Amino acid sequence: MAYKDSLQANTGCTAIGGGIGLILLVGLLVGWPQYRVYQQRLAGEAALAEAQSSRQVAILEAHAKKESAISLAEAEVIRAEGAAKANQILQNSLGGPEGYLRYLQIQALEDSKAQLIYVPTEAGLPVTEARRLGQ
Repeated sequence: MAYKDSLQANTGCTAIGGGIGLILLVGLLVGWPQYRVYQQRLAGEAALAEAQSSRQVAILEAHAKKESAISLAEAEVIRAEGAAKANQILQNSLGGPEGYLRYLQIQALEDSKAQLIYVPTEAGLPVTEARRLGQ
């Protein structure tokens, strides 16, 4: 009698296990397509979030470049204004534009290491050495 009860209990367990397995299989067959749709939706949301983040980074980099360019331009204007003021002071202290140009010419001559220098005359033409070359 114990054997018969044990056999019936095993048959009942097998039937319950088979029923649970069948329910799991049906659940898997029904749930798998829904899970794939859910998984694809999450992947799409992640791709969208990444694209938005990349866009924001690009915008911030563009703003930084713009601010940098503005600062560099302002610095160049300040430098040019300083150079213009310095040139104006030099020009006025040397008797006007002609004196300033003469000063620049003298500075260039001092910095030159040439052995032969042509200096322009009053007409702006250099004195040539036609006689020296002819000898």
